[in-house]
Amino acid sequence: MGPQSTPDLSTDVSPLSLSTVAVVGLGTMGTGIAEVLTRAGREVIGIDTDEAAARQAVATLESSTARAVQRERITERERQDLLARFRTFSDLQAAADADLVIEVVPEDYELKRQVITTLDGIVRPETIIATGTNALSVTRLAADSRRPERVLGVHFFNPAPAMKLVEVVSSVLTAPTAVAAVTELARDLGKDPIAVGDRPGFVADGLLFGYLNQAAAMYESKYATREDIDAAMRLGCGLPMGPLALLDLIGVDTARTVLEAMYADSHDRLHAPAPILGQLAEAGLTGRKAGRGFYRYSDEATPGSATVVPDAETPTAADEQAAGRTVRSVGVAGSGTMASGIAEVFAKAGFEVVLAARSLEKAEKAKARITKSLGRSVDKGRLTAEARDAALAAITPAGSLDAFADVDLAVEAVAEDLEVKQQLFGTLDKVCKPGAVLATTTSSLPVVACARATSRPQDVIGMHFFNPAPAMKLVEVVRTVLTADDVHATVRAVCAKVRKHPVDCGDRAGFIVNALLFPYLNNAIKMVQEHYASLDDIDAAMKLGGGYPMGPFELLDVVGLDVSLAIEKVLHAEFRDPGLAPAPLLEHLVAAGCLGRKTGRGFREYARR
Repeated sequence: MGPQSTPDLSTDVSPLSLSTVAVVGLGTMGTGIAEVLTRAGREVIGIDTDEAAARQAVATLESSTARAVQRERITERERQDLLARFRTFSDLQAAADADLVIEVVPEDYELKRQVITTLDGIVRPETIIATGTNALSVTRLAADSRRPERVLGVHFFNPAPAMKLVEVVSSVLTAPTAVAAVTELARDLGKDPIAVGDRPGFVADGLLFGYLNQAAAMYESKYATREDIDAAMRLGCGLPMGPLALLDLIGVDTARTVLEAMYADSHDRLHAPAPILGQLAEAGLTGRKAGRGFYRYSDEATPGSATVVPDAETPTAADEQAAGRTVRSVGVAGSGTMASGIAEVFAKAGFEVVLAARSLEKAEKAKARITKSLGRSVDKGRLTAEARDAALAAITPAGSLDAFADVDLAVEAVAEDLEVKQQLFGTLDKVCKPGAVLATTTSSLPVVACARATSRPQDVIGMHFFNPAPAMKLVEVVRTVLTADDVHATVRAVCAKVRKHPVDCGDRAGFIVNALLFPYLNNAIKMVQEHYASLDDIDAAMKLGGGYPMGPFELLDVVGLDVSLAIEKVLHAEFRDPGLAPAPLLEHLVAAGCLGRKTGRGFREYARR
């Protein structure tokens, strides 16, 4: 067999030359990509062997464009022109005149290989072939093609019309000009493309699916309910969806496939699919598309309904414990940002608050911080002047914990140092009246170790507020094996009175939020450490592709690299999983004193004020 002629992809491959695009596979993603392309003026050839899928794709485009006309985003004439640019076929031969083919058939290697190798004999030599895989090897698919230099990956995110991120994936075989042309096309479509290499999950899914897998394992271990896991990540991290609800949206079977590919590549236990994913997938409980996954969805609606309906696991009012203890006055120990924020929360809710610090001067400074915070709320119209004055009048600064003698609930928010906290709880044990609830705001230390520093461990519980406490709605309520039922009930009732959302979890490292958040952050650092992607591309990928309010490196610099490293070490020590070992790059930056925004330099440099 003689050598094959190689098309010169260095000429006539530009975004403008990619005027006719074939989309193979008209499921949800294929239909979304087709819509994006037609709206951008491309001629689109939709191909699917299932004629019903093709009809549904046309109907979806007709419906979405009709809404656009109603909202006066396009005219009826523009709509008709747009619809005329979308034609559907049932045979791959229809792709013969395409400048670019994007395949988004189901995530099965053999099926994708057949599509690509069949296209080899149909399309022109210079036509670019893009696979929409997010889990399979682009390199392997390219190598099976007769012209591997023209095969690359183009990973849109669902829903394609709305999501801005597109990952353009090149293998070692891909011609750079093909990557450049598809990248420019993505920009012309109004997307934000990032260039990545070929590894399972690429950037966004590579970070996202490890996190989703850990959330599934957390639920499977019965550490927390599905509702509490999802609420914790939405309210504690500002995510648009909780991880279990997101798994149902993506498809439990799809998630399992992606994780299998990631594990085969990384051999990291964090990527080994949680057994429950396999159990649900094999039972056909694949999420919204099946009407049931981690949650049950409306039976009356069409497949894919987002409406959750109650099932046997849904919490009810009867699940709440009996009445707890009466709480009228609260003591807050500490003088930092967290302590003053918690004191503000309780005072605004009508509790009498004693704010105790190591000196009266420090306590008064903390109250002054609260005064400024409440003043800003008044200026923004969120609080009346009368409510501000009432809240400030409810706060009494004190220079000693002796002032906690009559409080019903004592909350400590001092340094994250176990010895310091244990000494404080020993003092609370002596000072506080019998029956008072003693709470720690620790985010990483064992609550039971604080409880054992007292003669009444049954009265001790964790109340993990999130910073800034006045704004963040979440409180992780952490029970130890010794915490009394009425203490737990008391804290949940108090959370309701201060308008916070309580989630229950057991006394183990990281609780819910940090146990899921910090391995994700650590994996992002490893991506940079391995030179797979840049800080900017990773941050952009998670904001644009995952809906995260901040990219991982923005968040690390805000939290503080020293704080992040300490939490990573606690997680690694507790769970003993090699995948949780802190990334060496994080350790090196902390050792160099680059701790994030507070020092002017972390993963990025910041202007000093």
